[in-house]
Amino acid sequence: MPEDTPIIEIRNLDKFFGAFQALTDVSLTVHIGEKVVICGPSGSGKSTLIRCVNRLEEHSGGHLIVDGIELNDHTRNIRAVRMEVGMVFQQFNLFPHLTVLENLTVGPIRVRKIPKAEAISRARKYLDRVHIPEQADKYPAQLSGGQQQRVAIARSLCMEPRIMLFDEPTSALDPEMINEVLDVMTELAESGMTMICVTHEMGFANKVADKMVFMEDGKIVEIAPPSIFFTKPKNPRCQAFLDQILEH
Repeated sequence: MPEDTPIIEIRNLDKFFGAFQALTDVSLTVHIGEKVVICGPSGSGKSTLIRCVNRLEEHSGGHLIVDGIELNDHTRNIRAVRMEVGMVFQQFNLFPHLTVLENLTVGPIRVRKIPKAEAISRARKYLDRVHIPEQADKYPAQLSGGQQQRVAIARSLCMEPRIMLFDEPTSALDPEMINEVLDVMTELAESGMTMICVTHEMGFANKVADKMVFMEDGKIVEIAPPSIFFTKPKNPRCQAFLDQILEH
């Protein structure tokens, strides 16, 4: 399909937690191969939004279409979307009792139903891609935080998704480990993967994003390419956020 084809369509999305409205009338289109970075203050709805994309959160109103499939209450639709959407969280969520290689192969074997030998070959390929092939036989506790997060990225890639979601993947890392994860994400972006990243790493965002999205109070208040977003944002709240975050 051509790159101008939408792969994610979010239309007038609302999300309530009880009486609290976390998302209000959110609309966003992501095209095949596009890299979208979502930023904004804490509590602005960023993580809630991307968690709705693979149905970790159920939206309360509006429409959400992923790779031509509308997410609704039909279990088959949810399963089909999750097969195509990988997600990397703030925490690594690795199985501590499994080796790195076993963490990477359990999904393809159980969900994709591929043979064990093929799953192992695929796992080693993606460990190479995230630059830690030598860690295959170690357990998560034997790895640094940066290495664990790279394992988490490789684990998602082993499912060979069409879309990758990143929810502040460097926020739990020590400063010296952040760049090794961002470098892997940059390489992934350059390979043409469709990506949505929630992050405060503005240098990374400026480098890889096709589209910047600023959220506040559960709403999208600015969408712009990085060249405009970082130099001439239209919304004063967006400018204030950038002034604050770029000082640090």
